[in-house]
Amino acid sequence: MSDFDLVIRGGTVATASDTFRADVGIREGRIAALADSLDGGDVIDATGKLVLPGGIEAHCHIAQESGMGLMAADDYESGSISAAFGGNSCFVPFAGQQRGMTIAETVARYDSRAAPKSVIDYSYHLIVTDPTEEALAEGLPQAFARGITSFKVFMTYPLSKVDDRQFLDILTCAKRHGALTMVHAENNDMIAWMTERLIAAGHSEPRYHGPSRPMLAEEEAINRAVTLARFVDAPLLIVHVSTDGGAAIIREARAAGAKIFGETCPQYLFLTAADLDRPGQDGAKYICSPPLRDAATQEALWRHLQTGTLSMVNSDHAPYRFDQSGKFHAGRDAPFNRIANGMPGIEMRLPLLFSEGVGKGRITLNQFVALSSSNAAKIYGLHPQKGTIAIGSDADIAIWDPHQTRIAGEMHDNMDYNPFEGREVTGWPVTVLSRGRRVVDEGELLARPGDGQFVARQPVDLTGMPGYRAPELDPASNFGARIAP
Repeated sequence: MSDFDLVIRGGTVATASDTFRADVGIREGRIAALADSLDGGDVIDATGKLVLPGGIEAHCHIAQESGMGLMAADDYESGSISAAFGGNSCFVPFAGQQRGMTIAETVARYDSRAAPKSVIDYSYHLIVTDPTEEALAEGLPQAFARGITSFKVFMTYPLSKVDDRQFLDILTCAKRHGALTMVHAENNDMIAWMTERLIAAGHSEPRYHGPSRPMLAEEEAINRAVTLARFVDAPLLIVHVSTDGGAAIIREARAAGAKIFGETCPQYLFLTAADLDRPGQDGAKYICSPPLRDAATQEALWRHLQTGTLSMVNSDHAPYRFDQSGKFHAGRDAPFNRIANGMPGIEMRLPLLFSEGVGKGRITLNQFVALSSSNAAKIYGLHPQKGTIAIGSDADIAIWDPHQTRIAGEMHDNMDYNPFEGREVTGWPVTVLSRGRRVVDEGELLARPGDGQFVARQPVDLTGMPGYRAPELDPASNFGARIAP
């Protein structure tokens, strides 16, 4: 009888810190051994291939209503399948609270959408739009006890945004329970001011989406969000950073010891504002927020990834089809501010990052593992269960052919376009395992809807981040007043 259920033989294993040749022995869904040579009944020959931790897609919108009331094109079946074909073994979509809904109702809604359909393991980030006393006192703590340890807020979008006072309430609630607050940081009034003037002057085509959301709108909001988080000494993650100035604010805050994290997305590394100016309405395919920037900003964001300012590259997969059900829900001639906001990318995230990052010498293989999997696992409380190849960890593994070249085209999502179509990519995941079971193997889907499991997450690890103690909140210097945790 074999000691292992499965052995991955002959590959080069890479983690966020090390690269080495080893066989990987898997037993009961976990990594049981790493050795020069292992025998097992079921063998995957990984000779000439890379054996990496499965990707963790930590920013995607699946079976979620948008602020415009549109349902995303991907449910948990198509979304998880597309994620798996892109080298991911786990993902953390958003569970969006709608105003008037309790947190418990929100979680129950997404449980019903995810459990029967996902082919890979999953958790949720809660989106908090209605921070009532009940939500802060009961709903969010109950979600945290369930293992949902990250909450997102918006500083823009009328139906979603919270004001600074509500933001402080959520930050302090999250801090009290060891949770991480995430924020979409753009100045809502700057955007509204620009949009009104552009539309009034007849500038309604998709290309004007970019000017309507200035770089300074992001930078001001990031600065304000970081200041609020520092004030109450709460951890905060800035999602989809699209500007050099915004990333610089994060860099400076982290250097000062603040508990601040940042991510960026493939669209800000590989697309530019010129894509919004494509013929006809094709520019609508590239409307996302924050908007696409320029080539100089792309290079700046790569530097921020290289130096550790930004901890992750996630897709912000927001799939709205190029038809009346999605982008043109308000009509084919709708102005840019009424075109559905977001683009797909869950399947292209890792191949693009590998090809343009590792393949072109911008990042090391170990940095790729960190940016695509390990950092997300650590920040979002999944490590060491996921995000690494180590004895005792889940056998969530992606086997990559580093030399396979493809031309990006049709994906496995429920979309009718790929914003990266036609791009040549070298390096592709050929086999993906989730808890030791083959999800994808050589282009074939082997998992079934419902095979994925909900994963309870741990509190964010803030080791080495001393934070900041505002004297106004310190009883030692504010005459003994105890205001916040």
